Amino acid sequence: MIPEKLREVLKQDGVVAIATLGQDGPHMVNTWNSYVGITNDDRILIPVGYMHRTEANIAFNNQVLITLGSRKVAGNMGPGAGFLIKGIACIETSGSDFDVIKAKFAWARAVMAVTASSIEQTL
Repeated sequence: MIPEKLREVLKQDGVVAIATLGQDGPHMVNTWNSYVGITNDDRILIPVGYMHRTEANIAFNNQVLITLGSRKVAGNMGPGAGFLIKGIACIETSGSDFDVIKAKFAWARAVMAVTASSIEQTL
C-alpha cells in the first residue's frame, strides 16, 4: 500500500533518484516527482526517455531502489518528508501502463513499472 504521505510528496516539487545494479556495477538516474504516477493497484509508473543503462540493468537485475522527497511536506522531525522504496521493476514499451504515460509525456519511449516490496519513510 502506498502511504498517503508519499502521495502528498509526489504532488510537490522534488527530485527522484533511481538506483539499479548491472554487470558494470551500480547506476543512478534522476527524474521529477511530478513525473511519477501511481496505479489503482499501487504500482509506481515512471516515464522513460533515455535511461538506456537503467533499462539494461533492469534486464540483468530487476531490483531497484528509489528515493524521493519534498521539503514542502511535514516529515518525521519537522519540514521535509522523504522515502526509500525497494521494489521490482520492468520496462514496458506497450500496453495500458505505457499508453497512460505516453499520453502525459509525449517524449516517453517506455514506462518503468515498479512493484514496491517495501516503502520506508526516511525523513
